[in-house]
Amino acid sequence: MKADIHPTFYPNATATCACGATYTVGSTKESFEVEICQACHPFYTGQDKVLDTTGRVDKFKKRAAAAKKA
Repeated sequence: MKADIHPTFYPNATATCACGATYTVGSTKESFEVEICQACHPFYTGQDKVLDTTGRVDKFKKRAAAAKKA
């Protein structure tokens, strides 16, 4: 590895989420902000919305059949 070409690594950098949670991480920046984290992400909090995709295929097939008839 070449000397003096790598950025400074901060092993105790602070990551702050929009929800207010803070984390200590390793980064090339001393502190930075993120929009979403494990404390507020719907997948991890269990509040995710499952899209009901039943009916989408049937709706598409009906439109395709109608297009063939026309």
